[in-house]
Amino acid sequence: MKIYRANILHTPTPGQLEIIEHGYVAVKSNGRVKGVYKELPQNMDWRRQVMDFGDKLLIPAFNDMHVHAPQYRNMGLALDLELLPWLNTYTFPEETKYADPEYARRLYRRFVHELWMQGTMRAAVFGTIHPESTRILADLFVQAGMGAYVGLVGMNRNSPETLQNTTAELMDGMRMLKAHLDEHGNNGLVRPIITPRFVPSCSDKMLTALGNYAAETGLPVQSHLSENRSEIDWVKELEPEATCYGDAYNKYGLFGQTPTLMAHCCYTDGEEMELMKKNGVYVVHCPMSNSNLSSGMAPIRKFLNEGIHVALGTDVSAGHHMSMLRVMQYAIQVSKLNYAQTKGEMPFLTLSEVFYLATKGGGSFFGKVGSFEPDYEFDALLIDDSYLNYDHYTLPQRLERYLYLGDDRDIKRRFCRGVELVEPTY
Repeated sequence: MKIYRANILHTPTPGQLEIIEHGYVAVKSNGRVKGVYKELPQNMDWRRQVMDFGDKLLIPAFNDMHVHAPQYRNMGLALDLELLPWLNTYTFPEETKYADPEYARRLYRRFVHELWMQGTMRAAVFGTIHPESTRILADLFVQAGMGAYVGLVGMNRNSPETLQNTTAELMDGMRMLKAHLDEHGNNGLVRPIITPRFVPSCSDKMLTALGNYAAETGLPVQSHLSENRSEIDWVKELEPEATCYGDAYNKYGLFGQTPTLMAHCCYTDGEEMELMKKNGVYVVHCPMSNSNLSSGMAPIRKFLNEGIHVALGTDVSAGHHMSMLRVMQYAIQVSKLNYAQTKGEMPFLTLSEVFYLATKGGGSFFGKVGSFEPDYEFDALLIDDSYLNYDHYTLPQRLERYLYLGDDRDIKRRFCRGVELVEPTY
């Protein structure tokens, strides 16, 4: 048993910021939370096991549920373009370089280190079409002790020939990645995820094969949905029998038949929203990316009101920073623009709601992750915000100031599944 004393803040529900001032969290040997306490139970001799962090903040670690690892090198570039020109001009050429495993190893080391530095202990990650480079990415997560879903990307049309894989190549690569992570994935902390890039890049044959593989293995799925109006029109041309973009995935068994992440959803409404709700599909809100590429403003309040799962993603490199603090800021700001545009009909997101989305909202895709409730895996960050002169602020105010003013330098300790993670050195 390990016991940590600090100012504990977490969100069991979106509207509930639970605070235990100078409280205790007890973590069992399996890395799961036994309980959170204002005072330790008198009938248990735990005090000699306490690690006292004083007046620091102890919060759940962050979960980035949509990020493109091979785009790390392009962060901050080409953000004056919309989605499709951005892909063709900058993104696809960079991803082609990952045919070289040594290039992949060098850049992916930096990528995983950056996630660690920003306090993101788990992520849902797109690799490229290259099996060896994607395995290297997965192994780096294992070595760092962090959690991840890692996707070998499928794309065999409407993309450069140098960045296409055949359906047979993709399926062979998926099977090899699954077998590798079944054996070496750190007890399921790192797992594969089925990853069609998006409908325009995948033939019917490829989507059918991926849907069959999802049904066979139960593996989760990640892709993109209704990000950009031009993209939506393109899907209508490619899949004329589909009733909406979401249905184009659904008919292949890639829309909630197994746990599914769909990034963006800027224009999801009506039938598509109902299908997401029915199938339990997660929306991954990427407000930084959607702003940079002029994609649109996702109706997150509608999703929450409908009981649809929502998580947050950086979407690097359309998103220009890997900090989930930045994503939370953008999520609040974009929701306020939606609030203004709808004349108050779509209330903006609160601090506790975006904090929930960055922690338990995304963490729930991994299981019991993202909260300090009993039996949840202990993923946590210890925050020293003393330089912000917090003497006259309440704990909720300190959390808000950290969200808006903090950065990676404030994170003093990082935990994933109960293990404190030191800086990756490789």
